[in-house]
Amino acid sequence: MLTPTLKSRSQSLRESIEEMIAIGKLLPGQHLDETELANEFGVSRTPIRETLIQLASMGVVVIRPRRGAVVAELGPQQLVEMFEVMAEFEAMCGRLAARRMTLAEQQDLLAAHQACKDASAAQNSDDYFYCNETFHQIIYQGSHNAFLAEQAMALHRRLRHYRRLQLRVRDRVSASFSEHDGVVQAILAGDGELTAELLRGHIMIQGQRFADLMASLPKAQAAGK
Repeated sequence: MLTPTLKSRSQSLRESIEEMIAIGKLLPGQHLDETELANEFGVSRTPIRETLIQLASMGVVVIRPRRGAVVAELGPQQLVEMFEVMAEFEAMCGRLAARRMTLAEQQDLLAAHQACKDASAAQNSDDYFYCNETFHQIIYQGSHNAFLAEQAMALHRRLRHYRRLQLRVRDRVSASFSEHDGVVQAILAGDGELTAELLRGHIMIQGQRFADLMASLPKAQAAGK
């Protein structure tokens, strides 16, 4: 069993590599060199290898026999399918949160909503990305269904890179904040069905939104070279 110190170090390493993937420092399909990562984090290759195995179990990384690990790469059809499931997870969390959120959790949601507003006003998509994550995580926790929240977070992690890219599409941040506003009002009113409907539409990528997301992928790949 890992000691608390080793466990926190392992968790920190996993979160750091996850973050590099989310912000595009490590791109989908990119080979993950254990030696390079070990040098970057000042550790041996063993904890790096263990971390990559953890990330593979989460679907963030793919480990191929004799070829090492690469960042998981999602095709167009898989992206659509995963966002469809994410939309339903969010809808379920929202429906329950509207009924079960405590007053303190509602205040946390309002604070996160204000942080999103500030980032949107500053037109800073990267700041908005992190505020947006907090906003959604508060809703997951507010469902008071630990299993559902865990599943929503797991899929959220796999889609982090793509959710971030969406926010870089023109006018998406302001549109996202406007959609959040409706969600907040529905939750505060205790309207579970409306909350679910609004969150489902907020997450779904289809039509022009999907085309914009796919168009952003080559740009992200080029920026990372």
